[in-house]
Amino acid sequence: MVPINEKDKILALLHRIRAGTLTPDEALLRLQTLPFEDLGFAKPDLHRGLRQGMTETIFGEGKTPEQIVAIALKMRENGLRNLLVTRVNQAAVDALLANGIPLVHHPLPRLALLLPESLPQPTGCVVIASGGTSDMPVCEEAALTALTLGNHVERIYDVGVAGLHRLLAQQDTLARARVVIAVAGMEGALATVIGGLVSCPVIAVPTSVGYGASFGGIAALLAMVNSCASGVAVVNIDNGYGAAVLASRINQTRGASS
Repeated sequence: MVPINEKDKILALLHRIRAGTLTPDEALLRLQTLPFEDLGFAKPDLHRGLRQGMTETIFGEGKTPEQIVAIALKMRENGLRNLLVTRVNQAAVDALLANGIPLVHHPLPRLALLLPESLPQPTGCVVIASGGTSDMPVCEEAALTALTLGNHVERIYDVGVAGLHRLLAQQDTLARARVVIAVAGMEGALATVIGGLVSCPVIAVPTSVGYGASFGGIAALLAMVNSCASGVAVVNIDNGYGAAVLASRINQTRGASS
């Protein structure tokens, strides 16, 4: 028996809606479980946007350029645009361009936006604060991800607690935020200080910046997890992308309810 392809499944759902045997809401629930494509080495999730409001992101680290190209081509075939590739290297960027996939490459955060189209109208305010300039690669991964997801982003960089007056001078910007992403290495104190200044949620991102006793970001991670400020949540070390996705959901949910 020949299996029914995904287009036939969707068409069958539409016929059932027209016949009145299936409601639009019931059909949407079924569509949210379909489809994915099996490439052997990967299974691109083509309906993630229906379930989560954003398309699947390609994590580039550990993948060959050929694998990244194959995933991107499959996603393009299914009409997906504004695809993010995180932790992407120059070899993969060159391979994508050679295969006719337009992109915007940001070398500092190692992030690429594939098949770029007009971004959503930005909403709300996500403020991204860095402890130091060395934290900027993680900050920019967060900032560019948040922008791609349709959030208004404001950056306040190099406002670490070693010069607290630099952060206090940005209180007007912090007051506009629906959510703050605080990015810091070393001892990671920035998130706690910001958490004590704002009424909105704070997402702390420890970075691997620091000398030996920072243990590649573990010291900052533990400090942030043990923050005495209320309303501070913590993501993994150097995970600017994850912080931005969470911030986007908070920002846009608060915007919808206000």
